[in-house]
Amino acid sequence: MTKSAIKIVDVDESMRQILESLLERDVDITARAVARLHPSLKAASSITRSESRSTLIAQYRHRQNEFRNWRSRVGKRSGDQNAAALVDKQSRIDQMETMVALLTASHVALLRSLGELGGFAKWAAFYERFREARDALQKIDAIPAELESRSTSSEKTPDRPLPVL
Repeated sequence: MTKSAIKIVDVDESMRQILESLLERDVDITARAVARLHPSLKAASSITRSESRSTLIAQYRHRQNEFRNWRSRVGKRSGDQNAAALVDKQSRIDQMETMVALLTASHVALLRSLGELGGFAKWAAFYERFREARDALQKIDAIPAELESRSTSSEKTPDRPLPVL
């Protein structure tokens, strides 16, 4: 890294720390507020002219707005209502995680049986057109490892188009 690249990384890291601090203290996040607290950037325009810094400020503003919206929702209900809502949300999250695990396991079993019957090549060819979906399935380990090696792009695609489901 060059000296200027190291300096930019340091500036962005200290800016990130300042933004976290403003977020924790619930102080309005603006380029001017960051410039006041930043050790080397003294003008708000030094932040707004840089696309990466402006994007960083926008991301933290968005987070701050989300936090404020959540806090305003919480303030309108009693502590018991909030606790009950939190328990309900956690229960829903647990249900969804269980459902994802079940669907992933059933998907893996389906693909294993498909592979044993010799139909995996056609399945893989079908999903060639849907690379993003296939990548997402690989990311959550929904494609068995022994079948992943068969799903390379070197597979022969079928002569006729596969039906769209």
